[in-house]
Amino acid sequence: MMLPFSTCNYLNRLMRIEFVTDTYAPDVNGVAMTLGRLVEGLRERGHLVHVLHTAERRTESGETTLPSLPLPGYKEVRVGLPGYLKLMRRWQKKRPDAVYVATESLLGMSAIRAASMLRIPVAAGFHTNFDQYMERYRLRRLKPAAMRYLKKVHSRADCTFAPSREVVEKLKSEGFRTVHLLGRGVDTKLYHPDKRVETLRAEWKAQPEDPVIIMVGRLAPEKNMELGVRAYREILKTHPEAKCVVVGDGPVRESLSADNPDIIFAGVRRDEELAAHYASADVLLFPSETETFGNVLLEGMASGLATVSYDYAAARRYVEHGVSGYKSEQGDENDFIAQAKKAVTERPGSTLRSAAFAKVAELGWDQVVDTFEKQLDQMSQGRVNMRTVGKKKPRKLEFKTLFISDVHLGTKDSKVKEVIDLLKHSKYEKLVLNGDIIDGWALKRGSEWKKKHTKFVRTVLKIMEKKEVIYLRGNHDDILDRFLPIQFGPMKIVKEHIHEGINGRKYLVVHGDGFDTVSTDHKWLAAAGAVGYDALLRVNRLYNHYRAWRGQEYFSMSKAVKAKVKHAVSFVDRYQEQLQMLAKRKGCEGIICGHIHTPADEMLDGVHYLNSGDWVESLSAVVEHLDGTFEVLYYEEFLQRIHDSSIEPETEEEREADALMLRAQAEIDPEDEPLKHEHAVA
Repeated sequence: MMLPFSTCNYLNRLMRIEFVTDTYAPDVNGVAMTLGRLVEGLRERGHLVHVLHTAERRTESGETTLPSLPLPGYKEVRVGLPGYLKLMRRWQKKRPDAVYVATESLLGMSAIRAASMLRIPVAAGFHTNFDQYMERYRLRRLKPAAMRYLKKVHSRADCTFAPSREVVEKLKSEGFRTVHLLGRGVDTKLYHPDKRVETLRAEWKAQPEDPVIIMVGRLAPEKNMELGVRAYREILKTHPEAKCVVVGDGPVRESLSADNPDIIFAGVRRDEELAAHYASADVLLFPSETETFGNVLLEGMASGLATVSYDYAAARRYVEHGVSGYKSEQGDENDFIAQAKKAVTERPGSTLRSAAFAKVAELGWDQVVDTFEKQLDQMSQGRVNMRTVGKKKPRKLEFKTLFISDVHLGTKDSKVKEVIDLLKHSKYEKLVLNGDIIDGWALKRGSEWKKKHTKFVRTVLKIMEKKEVIYLRGNHDDILDRFLPIQFGPMKIVKEHIHEGINGRKYLVVHGDGFDTVSTDHKWLAAAGAVGYDALLRVNRLYNHYRAWRGQEYFSMSKAVKAKVKHAVSFVDRYQEQLQMLAKRKGCEGIICGHIHTPADEMLDGVHYLNSGDWVESLSAVVEHLDGTFEVLYYEEFLQRIHDSSIEPETEEEREADALMLRAQAEIDPEDEPLKHEHAVA
């Protein structure tokens, strides 16, 4: 088997790498282009790379499309929605060696959090000066808040990649830690002066000697295209034969084209078409002041154009004023226009245009990919070999008994996948389903029963084949009252249950609604409350999207109400006291319940009070360990424990087998074909 030379250099440390981004091909912007080059370069070296993105296109092998929403007033930009639990499940099942988060959206924030929780090395990219965009969108007051948010996101990553030394220094001065320079390259085979097309110039009504000015980029306020138009108007005063072409699309295209009918708006162009547009022009105006790098500038130089830009980012590093291009001090619009008037005199093959091409002729992507690859590898050094862990199934946590309540199957907010994770990755002798597993009230109101709800039922039926299962009815599945007690195969369905622990202590197991006077005496009011709770959950989802944008943790409104509203606090206290008294009357040392969605593990007047919480918000269960102790176990902690228990030292034989496996996958399926079944198009 023969592998590419670049791959052979890295066979001893091939990695599984996952990218998370809000923009990817076919999006046309610098971030999408950069990510495409990095992904392509890593795959050529044999690494298994999977991209989780929000781009609207048919997902290809090695990619997964995640849910997103278009940015209001800017439909070309899609913002990824939070996916913390989804990413946790994915990476727990198929663990990457490193994660690269390219955008700081809700999706990016949740990806960094998930990777950190699972101790996966995670790097974040600083590709866009969102804080500077605030000024262009007349939101200057939000600029400090935007920087605080960006800093908070990046502080959770192991390192941050920035595209220029200028940005690196800026981030360090703002308090960002572990910032590394990751430059940019340019495809000089694609972007080249030889791509000039005279027939295209003829379409623009440009004679062979007529100067053509081009602007390329997103047509949005932050790109400052209005200054480029003003510069073109000044050029026309001395060169009335000049033409102007604008390549790109965005929210200001309609107004720009309406105000400038003589300018050619070519729309979005890609690959060979874009290269032809560059090379068929003579001057590139690049008036943006908010770039972290500016790939457009390198593409214009590689195409042999006279470029005009501000002296920062890519221009500061690669443009020598008056020698390989023209540049002005940032913010000096008058000088920018003056430099544009000089640039228009540069004809094809001039010394300056030849120098521009020569400056970037050797500036390929190999060195950039090499830097990126080495940093990801260093991040994972000294940690557990994630390739070995990824091949192994996580060990199951062992318990004596598992108590679960309030799954509320049939509702939108039921976290079914998470509770199935708990059931499948645990070993236990007995399963107690303590009420409100199925939400009959919601189904009666017209709530939708989904496939995932059926999957939970099937999971329980499979568990019943080998384990004891006790089902206690709750108030939302109180239709079972008329049949109790009943045995459904090996499953017992009862109203209450006495559980005897390993140490002989007895625990009364009840759902707990019998001690809620609203549920028992005023069912109509309880039903109305359930509708209100569903509405509160919907509002809570929207509110937490906003909190995630602000870089804040998840907030539960219902928990806040229970903690701060006087009547709610007193209700919980009375509820606990009454259940504790019931346990004593039944001759039990403890009680295990659910119903109020408030996990608890307390001693109340000598009685051990346990509440299993719910699988709507708290995502918790009560577990009895093999030594007889009880604990409230939360889902996030559960994931961490099964991850920790799956780690084993890697043997030499495993390392050799691992390398062989990666070689085969790199040769046969460089785009990670085994992940294809995981595509979930939003």
